[in-house]
Amino acid sequence: MQRAPTSWEIDPDDPRAPPQELWDRMTPEERQRVLDTLPSEFEVSEASPPEGDFHFNPKVAARDALGGYFQRIGRRVYLACELPVYYPAERMFAPDLIAVLDVEVKERAHWSVSAEGKGVDLALEILWSGRSKKDLEDNVIRYASLGISEYFVFDRRRRRLRGFRLAQGSARYQPIVPQDGRLTSAVLDLDLGLEEDRLRFFQGQTALPETRELLARLDTMVGGLETRIEQTERRLDEERQRADEERQRADEERQRADEERQRADEAERRLAEALAELTRLKRERR
Repeated sequence: MQRAPTSWEIDPDDPRAPPQELWDRMTPEERQRVLDTLPSEFEVSEASPPEGDFHFNPKVAARDALGGYFQRIGRRVYLACELPVYYPAERMFAPDLIAVLDVEVKERAHWSVSAEGKGVDLALEILWSGRSKKDLEDNVIRYASLGISEYFVFDRRRRRLRGFRLAQGSARYQPIVPQDGRLTSAVLDLDLGLEEDRLRFFQGQTALPETRELLARLDTMVGGLETRIEQTERRLDEERQRADEERQRADEERQRADEERQRADEAERRLAEALAELTRLKRERR
């Protein structure tokens, strides 16, 4: 008996992934059609307007700092900013930053929990001029109910950082208690802290470098390398000049030696002629 086709309609005004039980019954082709249909871009909503550089820069800096760090230590951690996340039959959401451990690091149009076989491990929201209730109240309840292990909120305007972690065996968050002004992330195995109005990640006492800091270091290294190259080139030029002078002096010495040999040969020739003439005169007198 043939299996009845399984379908799932995507509501463009409220796009959702199918319930898990429906997903499990779908063929690979049907699943792919769903993934291809799930939106990855959305029109800007008046209820959630863009907040400019004050909101954009911190999340990109966080993604780049974490991405560079995990790449350097060889740990597979997928990081994305404002990526649509689809849990089965749940409303789509797109945190400012998500982290998912031990998955393939590649470009994605969205994160489908059913397709990936894994939910989000950490979410981070940047609060600047938006609604604090959404980030500090609504998301605390929702992200916990979805099983997201850790959730952090960086209120840049007020220079505050809050963190939440799922209590063991519970679907509720507990606040992460600061230690020496920092919050520990068990997911990332790093600490989060603030430097003035900047969010930073720390490994021990060392802050993970941001892209602009790495570029500044690279510029300094390149500048230092260029200076050393210029100094080396100057030394080589000086050494080449000295070598040329030494060769010139050696050529002059050889030339003087040749002239001395010529004068000596000429003197020897003249002496031989004089001796020969003297011998001839002695014979004539006899």
